[in-house]
Amino acid sequence: MTGFILMGGCLWVAGTVTPLPSDSEAPMEHHLAASAERADYLVELSNVVRDTSIGLRRPRSLRRLGLVLRALMELTGDPDVSVHLVADRSLLGGHREFGDQAEVRRLRGWVAARLVEEVDDADERVLELARMTATPVITGDQYVDHRVEHPWLQGNTWQFLRPEPRPDGSVALVAMDMGVRSAAEISHKMELSALKKQGLLGPSRTPLSDVIMRAWRCPESRCSLYDIRRGGRILLPRMRRGVPTCELHGSPLEDDGPRLGTAQLKVVIDGACVARYTLDEGSEAYAGRLPGPAGIALHSLLAPSVAQQVSRRHVAVSARHGTVLIRDISTYGTRMRRGGKRGGFGPWETLPPRTDRPFRPGGEVELAPGVVLTRSGRRFPAELADAWRTEAARVPVSPSAAAPTRRA
Repeated sequence: MTGFILMGGCLWVAGTVTPLPSDSEAPMEHHLAASAERADYLVELSNVVRDTSIGLRRPRSLRRLGLVLRALMELTGDPDVSVHLVADRSLLGGHREFGDQAEVRRLRGWVAARLVEEVDDADERVLELARMTATPVITGDQYVDHRVEHPWLQGNTWQFLRPEPRPDGSVALVAMDMGVRSAAEISHKMELSALKKQGLLGPSRTPLSDVIMRAWRCPESRCSLYDIRRGGRILLPRMRRGVPTCELHGSPLEDDGPRLGTAQLKVVIDGACVARYTLDEGSEAYAGRLPGPAGIALHSLLAPSVAQQVSRRHVAVSARHGTVLIRDISTYGTRMRRGGKRGGFGPWETLPPRTDRPFRPGGEVELAPGVVLTRSGRRFPAELADAWRTEAARVPVSPSAAAPTRRA
């Protein structure tokens, strides 16, 4: 009888393993399923092909999938194990990074034969399939930026396997503990993902601040997607071949001078970040239950029993000379605590009414039990300048929102 044991974080097959066939005896196509319902495993192909820790030291290699398939046959003892492949469209878009163009032609053939599901966002599609089918996933991604819409990832220890290199050049599949990530970690990852989609991350995943902190204008006179002076919906520029480019017209954007800083605020309810907002330099906004059309409206995020403890206009938040200030204007009172250098917090302090206090990154302002505003340390332009008017209406009330508890 053959079984599985967990040893050193790796899953190994116990007992006698059927000898693996050679590539000529079992081509990779033999294992590819056209749908997730017919597959034993899901594979995020983009992640595997770009994983330089396994196989050849080139940016992209289809041979890495072959190593993973061999590891999967070893893991299961099944020479006919099947996988469903999901890939970003950008995988073939970067075809020049494949060292062997025969691999590019082979991959294009798989896409044409529908043996690869090619989508704009492979992460989201893989997670959608994994949630619906409970099929195990082979990937190296922790999906931290998807944990708001996929809370089942938190603490998952059984559904994800990561390829790891062995000294002999083969691959082992390691069971991943997805862990439980904090609201701050999730939010930070989401911020980086927003920049990544626009090509605004440089080496070591650092934001391209020289692009982000400049204002841009499309040469098409009727285009207002990037023109701060016209107001409304303002987009981050998209980088194409190192040039900021208009998303709509495909034209290089014109530099329109320095962009005023933008601070980010987050709404955390019962420990979960449910919405994010931006505050431009020189502006002031109100946050509360129903503060008005230009404010941070929380009514749709709160259970009725909690909303009763939040004033219509509870606090005023402003940005002046690079400093964010907060002022209590509520009926019920507001508490604040500072963030520590190592992730902890100072004691809660009651804000004096009608007095501006600095609201620094990492700090927390409590409007009611379980309802917190917090500062992000990142400063970059908002993707949507009208987020305050639309975000609250889209986010459902937290199912864990309960009756209020008395403050200490």
